[in-house]
Amino acid sequence: MNDDSFRTRLRQSPGVGKLTTVRFAGQFGDGLFQAALSGAILFNPERATNPAEIAAGFAVLLVPYSLVGPFAGALLDRWDRRAVLLWANIIRIVLILVTAIMLFAGLPATPLLLLALATVGLSRFVLAGASASLPHVVRPSWLVPMNSVLATVGSGFAAAGAGLAVAVIGVVGAGDAASALAVGLAATGSIVGALAAARFSPRSLGPGGESRTDNPVKDVAAGLASGALAVWRSPGVTAAMLGIGTHRIVFGINTLIMVLILRENTESSLPGGLAGFGIAVGATATGMFLAAVITPFVLPRWGRTPTIALALVFAIVAQLTAVSGLTQNSLSIGAFLLGIAGQTVKLSGDAAMQIDIDDTHRGRVFALQDTVFNIAFVAALAGAAFAVGPATTDLSRDPTAHTLVFLGAGLYALGLAAVAVNTRRAAP
Repeated sequence: MNDDSFRTRLRQSPGVGKLTTVRFAGQFGDGLFQAALSGAILFNPERATNPAEIAAGFAVLLVPYSLVGPFAGALLDRWDRRAVLLWANIIRIVLILVTAIMLFAGLPATPLLLLALATVGLSRFVLAGASASLPHVVRPSWLVPMNSVLATVGSGFAAAGAGLAVAVIGVVGAGDAASALAVGLAATGSIVGALAAARFSPRSLGPGGESRTDNPVKDVAAGLASGALAVWRSPGVTAAMLGIGTHRIVFGINTLIMVLILRENTESSLPGGLAGFGIAVGATATGMFLAAVITPFVLPRWGRTPTIALALVFAIVAQLTAVSGLTQNSLSIGAFLLGIAGQTVKLSGDAAMQIDIDDTHRGRVFALQDTVFNIAFVAALAGAAFAVGPATTDLSRDPTAHTLVFLGAGLYALGLAAVAVNTRRAAP
């Protein structure tokens, strides 16, 4: 994709700029919000958390949305997606500001996490809606390179938001007041996203056919069944779901290990706490950037499913080499390498879903993908927290932690085997 043709395509598709503004603004605000909340809950000296409480916090944030996610998918395939993107951003503004006020007042973690649940849920709703709407502003032949551009720049916006949160907390000082200020700034992303969504004309982002508003809850079960069937009918999409689920399980295990080691930070030249978490996020984002550059060249030559398989092989090597060191330095390298592997799987999956899934099912399939992401991540993190128990003084020498790392490599191998078996079946 050369610069001239890319600019020409943008001029021919003015909706691309508005839709990418919605997406990038949302990712910037989401990165800022989640990093600020991590500083408030996980690395705040005024609040102490153990592994079980860390897992509970992630569960409160993600599991309930996984339960309502299918409803969101059904709505994306029934309601005007432009209206959904607009009102989701408006509601996020209110929730973010209320969360900031409650955090500044020093309220306990439970009500904060409940508000964060709704906020993060809406942000994933916006991201799924933007992905489902993309084929309405981009030609099919441009979906793969455009996905790479969006993933590359979007990851940068999310990292920039997280970096701003770290900077604000670093300047103001760790504590509820600094975290509240950082959380409040996250509303700017939703303000920009709402203004960009308002510039679309009604129903210009789909779904195809006439949008319906009659009793959507009544048809959710049938919609879920048809969405799952649409995934099963496409072996390429099924392979993507297997790869995504496997990666998120291992990512959940590694996340808990990283947080616990950052809280110790006794033998590392890197900063610990929230700053160290920001470094890990930056390493992951850099790996995702590299994957976004490479994947558009790999996919046309190797195909989507072989690319997913190769990414899982790469993840096994990264888990057994870098992550197994169980130091902050080695885990940061592992975050970079697994960022490459995970984003390669994600981009291959997005291409499969946007090309192989028809518009009437695309919204619920993307929401189903979010559900797979969240449930796999939280379940793995909770299981790892149960296995580790109370934080040790030196997690790098804990045999349970080493066992979890090698378990992650084994799970990647199982996911690779499942993808291989899936390629042997024909599409129904």
